[in-house]
Amino acid sequence: MAEYFLDIEYNDITYQEEEVNFKEFECCTFTNCNFSQCAFVAVTFIDCIFNDCTFSNAKINYVAFRTVTFNRCEIKDVNFAMCDKLIFEITFNNCILDFSKFYTLKMKGTSFTNCSIIAVDFMSTDLTEVIFDNCDLYRSEFAKAIANKADFKTSYNYTIDPKTTKLKKAVFALEGLKGLLYKHEIIVQ
Repeated sequence: MAEYFLDIEYNDITYQEEEVNFKEFECCTFTNCNFSQCAFVAVTFIDCIFNDCTFSNAKINYVAFRTVTFNRCEIKDVNFAMCDKLIFEITFNNCILDFSKFYTLKMKGTSFTNCSIIAVDFMSTDLTEVIFDNCDLYRSEFAKAIANKADFKTSYNYTIDPKTTKLKKAVFALEGLKGLLYKHEIIVQ
C-alpha cells in the first residue's frame, strides 16, 4: 500500500531513483527539487504544485498527475504518454518541455503559458480547448491530434498540417498562418 503525504512543503531536495516510489502526495508543494534521477513506480500527485523543479530525463511511466501545476520547471525529454490517464490534469507556466512526449493523452483544457515546447510529440493527443499562450512550438508534432477549439493565437514557430490534425474552431493569429500552410509551399507575407 502506498504511503500517504498531505499538505507538506518540500524544498531543495534531490530525489534518488526510487525515493518517491509507492507514495501518494496530496496538496503538497515542491520547490527547487530535482526528480531527474527518478524512475517513478506507483506515484500519485493530487492537487500538487511544483515550483522551479527539474524533471529532465525522469522516467515517469507510472505516475498519476491529478490537478498538478508546474511553475518554472525544466521537464526536458520526459515521456508523459505512459502516465495514469485517469483524471490527467496538468498546467504548465514558464516551463521548458523540449523533446517531451504527450502521445495519445487526453489533455482537454490544459494550459501552457510562456513555455518552450520544442520538438514535443503531441501525435494522436486530444488537445481540445488547450491554450498555448506565448509558447514556442518549433518542430512539435501534431499529426492525428485533435486540437478543436485550441488557442494558438499568441504562440509561434508551429507547423501543423490541417489535413492530419483536427482544428475545428481553433484560434490562430494572422502571423501564424504560415505554420498551417507550410506543406503547400504557400508564401505568406
